[in-house]
Amino acid sequence: MPLILWINTGIRLALRRVLQVDKPVESRSDDEIAAEMERDYPWNFTVNVVDGASFFFGASFISSSTIVPLYISKLSASPLAIGLVSVIAQGGWFLPQLFTANAVEQLPRKKPVVVSLGFFLERLPIWMLAVTALVASQSASLALALFLICYAWHHLGAGLVATSWQDLIARCFPVDRRGRFMGISLFLGTGAGILGATLSTRILSNFGFPTSFVYVFAIAAIAITVSWVFVALTREPTYPITAPRQSSRQFWAGLLGILRTDHNFRRFLVARLTLAMGYMGAGFVTVAAIQRWGIRDSTVGIYTAALLVGQTLGNLAFGLLADRYGHKLSLELSALSACLAFSIAWRAQKAEWYYLTFILLGVTLGAIIVSGILVAMEFCEPQRRPTYIGMANTGVGIVSVVAPLLGAWLASISYNWLFALSAGISLLALVLMRWWVEEPRWVRGKTQLTQR
Repeated sequence: MPLILWINTGIRLALRRVLQVDKPVESRSDDEIAAEMERDYPWNFTVNVVDGASFFFGASFISSSTIVPLYISKLSASPLAIGLVSVIAQGGWFLPQLFTANAVEQLPRKKPVVVSLGFFLERLPIWMLAVTALVASQSASLALALFLICYAWHHLGAGLVATSWQDLIARCFPVDRRGRFMGISLFLGTGAGILGATLSTRILSNFGFPTSFVYVFAIAAIAITVSWVFVALTREPTYPITAPRQSSRQFWAGLLGILRTDHNFRRFLVARLTLAMGYMGAGFVTVAAIQRWGIRDSTVGIYTAALLVGQTLGNLAFGLLADRYGHKLSLELSALSACLAFSIAWRAQKAEWYYLTFILLGVTLGAIIVSGILVAMEFCEPQRRPTYIGMANTGVGIVSVVAPLLGAWLASISYNWLFALSAGISLLALVLMRWWVEEPRWVRGKTQLTQR
């Protein structure tokens, strides 16, 4: 027992050192902090744009909508395996965030979490994906198991540092320039990803399985590691923690108070979770095309390019749109795009129809990444950002765990049923977001007054 306590104490001390918890923070006024933010804005904009562009370029080579379903389909014919990939991809990043929010609120510096812990939790496992492809030539079942473990390690690890990363972005960028930053970085990343999709198409065409996936996953790992180098260059403005320290019991009890008193945020959560449920068919579009029309592997690379074309346009357009009109409008348009995408997939008569489906899914994803991430920051005062971010994203994570499993069950019966239901739920999300939720940027003062 003393040995366990000694190890536990050592781990705690090491974490405090890595996270710079005991390093003093200079007390400054809001004006001084704002001046530092403005002074470092060009630098932070540059390094974080390169970070985002590199990351999303790498992510295009492990797309959960195209590349990964193709890889899994070569290891297993079970829809459940595809469903598990969708659970991991959609739920892994979102689900852990609320569980880290209380601790993150007490950290004067968020960058050490993103950089020091993020390397081992988020970046390192991408290198292991290429190893699973090497194993695939010897044992498909072992390769599948190892892939799911490493894929979950990456996404859950990203989820553990996500709240800190989002708060870091909020600290570095003024509210009316966050959408621009996110949109431009994603525009460049997905734009480069289109070139990556072309490269992945050539790799999948010219190399047999599993060698093709060794190369594809290795490129993803290199690009995502480059992004880590640039996020480490961020200059974070730090300031003392003013919120009182809460026990875990106090923190969880306080969440109910937020839901009771912040009516607009509660309605937003309902609409946002409905939008997440509507996306349940996204991971099955590629597999549907393979089973319906027997498309070639190289066609999946073109689907990836179509997805990235839509996402590239969506990233830039919704980033600029959100800075001017708020994020709610962007999410409304993402729901409309998802409804149209799944309607086309439902009624498709040939594989070529799916090009438009993937473009629209990319547009949807572009809005969700830009505005789905940034909108929660605008419902509250700065010191409560991690809690609001965590509530919104963990709620999405819970739905994102359930939705692909439901999708896998429906896919085993009929892909048409799956896509029709996805279209209908996306339409409902549009109605809720449009006519039930108020734009938080315009009503923030009223919302804060209600909370008091």
